[in-house]
Amino acid sequence: MFCKTLLALAPAALLAGCMTPPQAQLNPDTPAQWRQAGASAPHARAVKAADLAAWWTLLGDPALDKLVEQALAQNLDLAQAQGRLQAQRILLGTATAAYRPGFTAGVRTLQDVAALDSYFHASLDMSWNLGLFGAYEATELDGQGQLLDAQAQLQAARIQLVSNVVQRYLEICVAQQQRLALGQQLQLDARRLQLQQVRVQQRMGSAEQVQQASLELNRSRGQEAELLQHQARAAHALAALLGRSEPEAAWLAASSSPHIPSAAALNLQVLPAELLRSRPAILAAEAAVQRAAAAVGLSNSALYPRFALGGSLLYSYNLTQNRRSSSNHVPTLGPVIDIPLFDWGRRRAQADADELQMDNAIKAYRQSVLDGVADVETALASLGAQQQRQQSLDAQTPLLRSRAQQLQRRQQLGLASELDTLEPRRQLLLHESQQSVAQAAQTLAFVALFQALGGAPLPPQSPSATPGATP
Repeated sequence: MFCKTLLALAPAALLAGCMTPPQAQLNPDTPAQWRQAGASAPHARAVKAADLAAWWTLLGDPALDKLVEQALAQNLDLAQAQGRLQAQRILLGTATAAYRPGFTAGVRTLQDVAALDSYFHASLDMSWNLGLFGAYEATELDGQGQLLDAQAQLQAARIQLVSNVVQRYLEICVAQQQRLALGQQLQLDARRLQLQQVRVQQRMGSAEQVQQASLELNRSRGQEAELLQHQARAAHALAALLGRSEPEAAWLAASSSPHIPSAAALNLQVLPAELLRSRPAILAAEAAVQRAAAAVGLSNSALYPRFALGGSLLYSYNLTQNRRSSSNHVPTLGPVIDIPLFDWGRRRAQADADELQMDNAIKAYRQSVLDGVADVETALASLGAQQQRQQSLDAQTPLLRSRAQQLQRRQQLGLASELDTLEPRRQLLLHESQQSVAQAAQTLAFVALFQALGGAPLPPQSPSATPGATP
């Protein structure tokens, strides 16, 4: 009888084994080239997808490279993301454990209905949910989607960490540069106030000129306090990113030769389609599609009968009569069939709802691709604008420097006073300060570009390692 049952169930089992979760057609819309890339400079450095793994080295600052390495090794937020990924990899191996044979054993004592004899029962039970009609594959796909989501979170944490380290380091460098320029400006303002006071004493100037010089000196001193605050905030933030409780003394001190890192001209050769593997938001959206497809697979499998194999081996011993017979061994083995009959409508509604959720996940994926392309294009436009601003300021520098030098020569010849040379020198210092700010803004645009591109891409994976939604 059992063999006949198996033969009757064989066609259904073959049909169930051919069912798989739906394959989502993502069809991302990416342009062939970047519109805002523009024409590259003759000696521009080519940037390919492989360069995203260490994009901060393009700034050519060994001290920054060392800080990034320390942050990647010591940052606690990144360590948490790595721990979540490791935990998800461990759980991936147990995702389909429910569809493997399970065995339970137990012993107990009991009395018969007449309360005459006591028995010792030992049993070995087996149950095996076959996971037919795509249930096994859907559960496996859901685990892979959770793993991909953990990988996307780790990727996002790495990108955010590196970007924050570069930004905090840049803020420290800019503050040191500004403090150096402001120190020279304070000397000029103090000297101008002194000269204006002398002019008043000699009845050659007015009290209003002295007041104006005093106001500018106090204004410069206020700027110095603000710079100290910005530098301290950036230094402590950088220390926290590196997993330290205190910053280095050099991060808080002034520098006689500050350096603001800047990148040379770039020729971006990273294609828009490569965002699909490097941008965490797109990877997370793809993981959501995989999990939605897995939910559809599970809800569709619930529309069909659930087949399982159950078995039990029971051993019974009569404790009262201290004997056993051949009939005390009771082995059983047979199929367990769960047919969706009275709740089929509820299951059908759940399947329809899951299909709608999958459609929404696909739309969210396509939107994340569009957002990624827009972010990169915006970053490219911002980088180009900052480069033009830097070039414009650089073109003004020789004129201002020449003007200051001419007045100094006139002073040496006795054709101008020292007071006449202070304002051009001050304007030159202010212009150089604007140059440093513009250079920092250009570097920040550079950071934003690689942050939009996805920072360091995940290691390449074979299709068999993470099957799921196919783009």
